[in-house]
Formats: sequence, C-alpha cells, structure tokens
Amino acid sequence: MSAPKSFEALALVNESNFENIALRLFQQQATENLVYASYLRHLHLQPSKITSIEQIPFLPIGFFKTHAVQTSHWQPETVFTSSGTTGMVTSKHLVKNVDSYLRHAQTIFEQFYGPLSQYNLLALLPSYLERSGSSLIAMIDWFIQQTGSAHSGFYLYNRADLLAKVEALRHDSRKTLIWGVSFALLDIAEKYALDWSHCMVMETGGMKGRRKEWVRDELHRFLCTRFNVKTIHSEYGMTELLSQAYSRGEGIFRSSKTMNIQIRDLNDPFSTIANGKMGIISVIDLANAHSCAFIQTEDLGRIVENGYFEVLGRMDNSDVRGCNLLVA
Repeated sequence: MSAPKSFEALALVNESNFENIALRLFQQQATENLVYASYLRHLHLQPSKITSIEQIPFLPIGFFKTHAVQTSHWQPETVFTSSGTTGMVTSKHLVKNVDSYLRHAQTIFEQFYGPLSQYNLLALLPSYLERSGSSLIAMIDWFIQQTGSAHSGFYLYNRADLLAKVEALRHDSRKTLIWGVSFALLDIAEKYALDWSHCMVMETGGMKGRRKEWVRDELHRFLCTRFNVKTIHSEYGMTELLSQAYSRGEGIFRSSKTMNIQIRDLNDPFSTIANGKMGIISVIDLANAHSCAFIQTEDLGRIVENGYFEVLGRMDNSDVRGCNLLVA
C-alpha cells in the first residue's frame, strides 16, 4: 500500500502493512517536506538507506513553533495552535482538510468506545474554550454533534449546571461521558463528593499552568474516590498530531491503528530503547501525511507491551502544553 493521500485511506492501515506505509511516507516527506528534508540533511542522513521504522529520525516537536511544517504545497483550511501562557511561542499545525481530521478522530474514538450516538457528552474544557485554534475543541465539538443528543454540550465555569445535568441523566438510556481538563475536574472533586458511578470520566490536558501538577496515579485515585467511579479514562493527543491514543485506566494508553509509539534514549534520540525503560516518546502518525508524520515529543514514557504505553512526565525545560501531560 502506498503512502496515504487521504484520511479515508487510513482505514486500510493495520499491523501487517503499517511499516510499509510508514516507510513510503517517510521517503515522500524526506523529499517534499522542506523542513523535514533540511533536518535530515543536517543529520547527514540519506533517506534511501532507511529500511525500517526504527531507523527513521523524528523531527523535534519544537519545529512546529518556528516553521510551517507541511509536505508539498497547499493552502490550509485551518491552523491548529497549542495552548500557552502569555508571551509563550505556540505550536502551529497547518491542516489541509478539517472535515477529514474530524471524521478520523471519530473513527479512533469509536474503535475504542463504540458509536458516539450512544453517548451524552458533557465537555468541561474551560482553558481550551477560552482561546481559538484548539484541535481538541474542534474534535469535541464534532463529537457533540455526532452524539445527536440535546443533552450534550460544553461547560465553562458553570459547575452547578454541569452537576445538575449529570444528575438529570442518571437514568438516561445513553451513557454519560464527562470529558474534562484535569484542573477543572480536580476543582470539582475538591469541592464536592459526588456519585458519578453512572458516568465515564475522561481527563486530559494536565493542569495547564493553573495548578501544581499531580502524579497521575494520585490524581486518578483522588478523582475515583470523590466521583465514586472505578476508573478514570484519559486521552493523549496534541496539536502536532492528528491521531489520538486512549487509556481505559491506570494511565496505560493504547495507540490507534494509525500511530506507532517508539521510546528513544534520552541521551541519544536516534536509538530505540527496550520495553519498560523510560525515554522520549516519539510518534509515527500516519494521519500527518500532509505535515510531518515522524514527531519527537517532549514527553517521557515507556512501552508497557506491544501497542500500550505510559506517559511518565515531561522533559526538563519543555513548555507546558498538549493533552494529558502529568508528571511522573
């Protein structure tokens, strides 16, 4: 199979053809992506000598702050931007087709959790709603529409309305999904002891500089106790990636079919390290066919087993941004 030219082609990706597709995409981006091609030349690397995905160099994510990262020439329908404090340089991801991105995100979610039409989706994402250009808000807004539920919607700081809605849906035939940024969920949990046992709680985004970061295990245990739920789900994504990974609990993420997670050595980002050891999370995201599919994040993590990984924190001196970046 050739490199994906559309999001629809991503539906054909599987474990047996992922590497072949990724290698074809690498050869294309090594030539047609000016930023990535320049980076590879700086490394004195010959793309024709790359024969496995473990040999592929990953573009440091910081390039999205300083360059327009795109493969070939086209006009973006939109530009997703990362969150950041005042004065901070933010990442920009040029997106060729927004509708395709949204449908791709829906496909990933439904592969993990079933049809959106089975849910009432209550989104508590104040820090994202207060700025423009958020890929998460675009995705959740689409998800809310796809639920077809009059009860689905966004909440800013109107917590009383959210709590009333959750209670009103206690016996609804649909599942209730509360999708919240970590600091907003923690604010509610510290103020109220609630019975959300009929809900699925999804956290993302970390503390966004609003509060001191928590160890993920401690945060999840606290939220479980205060909300009377057995587990806290999580979403892992970021401005620079167009695919997502999800965790059903305990902070263990499963990557989507269009992603490959590698852990690179902290002292040598061109070397892959063994499963179970901590290193830099590097991601192959085939959905980034029009930007760069080979991204070295600033997150620390480890591979738990094939397809599953854990996010342990962030590299020193890296900006606070992205989704689900809690400290180890």
